[in-house]
Amino acid sequence: MTTIASGDTTEMPTHEVLLTPGAAEKVSTLLTQEGREDLRLRVAVQPGGCSGLIYQLYFDERVLDGDSVRDYDGVEVIVDRMSVPYLSGATVDFEDSIEKVGFTIDNPNAGGSCACGDSFH
Repeated sequence: MTTIASGDTTEMPTHEVLLTPGAAEKVSTLLTQEGREDLRLRVAVQPGGCSGLIYQLYFDERVLDGDSVRDYDGVEVIVDRMSVPYLSGATVDFEDSIEKVGFTIDNPNAGGSCACGDSFH
């Protein structure tokens, strides 16, 4: 498992969730608007939705035991230990078009999704 240094003494595992430059820019803008430098983007998988699992993206000030962290030009993305296998190789992007505005997740591990597109299995 690859690790990165967090601070001077602690090694933290990294994850394989990719953040596109557009998504990193949007997250950075949102963090600037929040006015807090202690927040990170947490990407998680939780039980729920029509297909059994849902994605969660939110800002978190905590780094918990077992979390994996990866830095994208100053934007830290955190994935918890249980979500890492579900999200390995997933790409988080930000879309701003006439049809859709928001974050999207392209996940090669998803076997299928529901009609609404909010959950997967």
